[in-house]
Amino acid sequence: QVQLVESGGGLVQAGGSLRLSCEGSARTFSSYAMGWFRQAQGKEREFVASITWDGERTLYANSVKGRFTISRDNAKNTVHLQMNTLNVDDTAVYYCAAEKSGWGGPYAQYDYWGQGTPVTVSG
Repeated sequence: QVQLVESGGGLVQAGGSLRLSCEGSARTFSSYAMGWFRQAQGKEREFVASITWDGERTLYANSVKGRFTISRDNAKNTVHLQMNTLNVDDTAVYYCAAEKSGWGGPYAQYDYWGQGTPVTVSG
């Protein structure tokens, strides 16, 4: 069982930055791939980014590529999402998720989810 707790969301002006964090509870955190997803009001949840268990490989949705960076610190059981040049379309609740195989990606079946942290970008 992995418990995930997101933090760092909030209100930011367009063009600004935010850094989201997700802390995991399990001793085996370092064996999981981690992903960030988001869900805007009235829309389906969508993949944002993922990182492999060892941090060696990352994947991004086209809509955030070049603006967002995912990273992890296995010593601290945390994963981060640095979000730069935010725009109003980035407004959503952001969720982190853990995936057992360690490889992640947009089509993997994620096993554990956090409660989400809201991000609002004002125009």
